[in-house]
Amino acid sequence: MADVAGRDRGALPPPRPDHVADEQDAHGGFAFVEVPRLELDELLGQLVERAQEVMASQGRLRGLLRAHQQVGADLELSVVLRRIAEAARELVGARYAALGVIGSDGHLIQFIHAGMPDDTAAVIGNLPQGKGLLGALIDTPEPIRIPHLSHDNRSSGFPAGHPPMDSFLGVPIRIRDEVFGNLYLAESTRGEFNAEDEQLTLALAASAAVAIDNARLYAVARARGQWLRAAATLTETVLAPVEPVTAGTYERGLEKDPLTMIAKCCQKIADADVTSVWLPTPDGQRFRAAITVGSEGALGVEGPPVLEAAGDHPVFREAVDAGTPSRVKSPDGDVNGLVPQSLDVGPMMVLPLRDPRSGRGVVTVVRRRGRPVFTAEDVDMAAGFTNQAAVALGLAQARADQERLVLLDERDRIAADLHDHIIQQLFVTGLSLHSAAAGMPAGRATERVLDAVRDLDSVIGQIRTTIFALNQPPTEGAQGLRAQVSNVLSELTAVLGFEPMLRFTGPIETIAGPELAPDLLAVTREALTNIARHAHATTAQVELTAAGGELILQVSDDGVGMPVDGRRSGLRNMRRRAEQRGGRFTLEPRDPRGTVLTWVVPTG
Repeated sequence: MADVAGRDRGALPPPRPDHVADEQDAHGGFAFVEVPRLELDELLGQLVERAQEVMASQGRLRGLLRAHQQVGADLELSVVLRRIAEAARELVGARYAALGVIGSDGHLIQFIHAGMPDDTAAVIGNLPQGKGLLGALIDTPEPIRIPHLSHDNRSSGFPAGHPPMDSFLGVPIRIRDEVFGNLYLAESTRGEFNAEDEQLTLALAASAAVAIDNARLYAVARARGQWLRAAATLTETVLAPVEPVTAGTYERGLEKDPLTMIAKCCQKIADADVTSVWLPTPDGQRFRAAITVGSEGALGVEGPPVLEAAGDHPVFREAVDAGTPSRVKSPDGDVNGLVPQSLDVGPMMVLPLRDPRSGRGVVTVVRRRGRPVFTAEDVDMAAGFTNQAAVALGLAQARADQERLVLLDERDRIAADLHDHIIQQLFVTGLSLHSAAAGMPAGRATERVLDAVRDLDSVIGQIRTTIFALNQPPTEGAQGLRAQVSNVLSELTAVLGFEPMLRFTGPIETIAGPELAPDLLAVTREALTNIARHAHATTAQVELTAAGGELILQVSDDGVGMPVDGRRSGLRNMRRRAEQRGGRFTLEPRDPRGTVLTWVVPTG
C-alpha cells in the first residue's frame, strides 16, 4: 500500500534502460524516440503512395469511361474506328495508336492511325501488309506486349520515313466469334506498357467491338433503306405514263434509261468500282454488257468498253441457271471480257436480272482488288433490288404490249375504213368521170376530166400504200422491202428539202426475196441523192411495182434534168446492178420537165 501510496503522491517510476530513455528537448519537454519515428514515416509514405495509386487508378478508370463514351457516341463506322484509335492512345498514354481492319483473306484492308501527322503518313506510303508483329497478332489473336521492339525476333522493322518506336502493345477486337481487327499502341509515355495498360486496352477493345457491331448494323439498315428507295424510284420511273408506244419509244424507255438506272444504283449504293448489266445476244450463245458504269478512273481513259462473254461463263452460271445471286471474294479464273482490262478485279457480286423478253439477264458489281469483300447482307439487298427491277421491267413490257395492241387495232380500223369507204368512193367517182368523158367531144374540157381520173387513180394508189403501212406491225428486227425503202426516203427527206411521194403496187414482199434488198436500196438512195444534188426539183415520186415476174423501181422528179456534161459514175453503178441480175436500166426525160429513172430486175 505504501508503495502504491508513494506512487500516488508523485513518486517517480522506476528507471528504464538507457537506449529507450526519453530525451528532453530544449524546452524541457520530451521528443519521440528515433526508431518509432522512422517506422511512422515509412507508414505515412506508404499511405501516401497507396493513396496516389488509388487516385491514379481512379483517373484511369475515369479515362476508360470517357473512352467508352467516345467510341459509342457515333454510328458512322469510319468515325467510330478513328475514335477508338484516339481513345486508346489517350487512355494508356501512347504516342501512336492504330486500328487495323482484317479482310476475309487475312490481310489488312484498312489502317486507321492516330498520333502520326498526315504528312508523315503520306511519306510512309501504302498501308501495312500485315507482316511481322502485325501479322503475328493476326495469326494468333492474343494480346502482345513488348518492352523493346528491337529485341523481338518477330519485328520486321519500319519503312523509310517511319518514326522510331520502341514499346508495343497489341490486342484483338472480337465481335462474337469474328476477329474484326486489331488495336495497336506504340511508344508509351512511361517508357513501356504494363499489365494494367493491357487490361485497360482489352476492356476498351470489348467496348469497341460493341460500337463497331452497332455501326455495322446501322450501315446495313441505312443501305437497305437506300436499296428500297432506289427500287421505288426505278419502278415509278419505268411505270410512269408515257406517250403512245412505238418500237422506238419502247427501245428508249425500257432498255437504255432503266438499265442505266439499275447500273448506277448498284454502283453507287454498293460502293462498287464497275457495274455492268448483261443481256443475251440474239443467238442466245453469249452475253453482252448493255450498260457499263464505273467510278472515276475505273473505266480507263476511253470510257465504257464493249464487254462480251460466253453464255456459259462460270461467273454467270448460278444467276442464269438457278436465278440465285452469288458473290466472289476474288476471281481465280479467267475474267477477260467481264471487266475493263485496266481494272484489277477483286470482290464481285453476280445478281440475276430477269429480262422481260429473253428471261435471262445478269448484273455484275465489281470492286478493285484489296477492297472489302461483299457481305451476305450486301448480296441479299442488291438481289432484292434487281428482282424488283425485273418485276418493274416486266410490268412495263406488258403495258407496252397492251398499248401496242390497242395501236394496231386502231390502225386496222383506219385501214379498213380507207379500203371499204374512201377507196370505193374514189373508184366510183373515177368511173363516173371516165364515163362522162367518153360521151364528151374531144377538146380541152375532156382532157381535164381525163387528167382528174388519172389523179384519182394516183390517189387510190397512195391510199393503198398507206393501208399497207398501217397493216404492218412495228418491227424490231429484220424488215421487208417496203419498210426498208420507206426508211431510205425518210433518211433523205432532209437532204431533198421535201418529202418524196411513195407508192407500192403488187405483191412485192411475196415475189421479191431479201437478196434483192441491197441493190434495190442502193439504187433508190443513189437516185434520190442525184435529185438532191443536180435536179433542183420541188417534188419527187418513188414507185415500186411487182408485176409479170419483175420488180420495177421508178423514180421521177420535176427538176431540170441531167446535165449534158455531168458525171455518170452513179448511173453506171445503177446500170451494172441491173445487168448483173439480168435486168435493165433507163433514164429518160419527163414531160413537161424533169427525169424518169427506171430500174427493172427479174424476181424469178
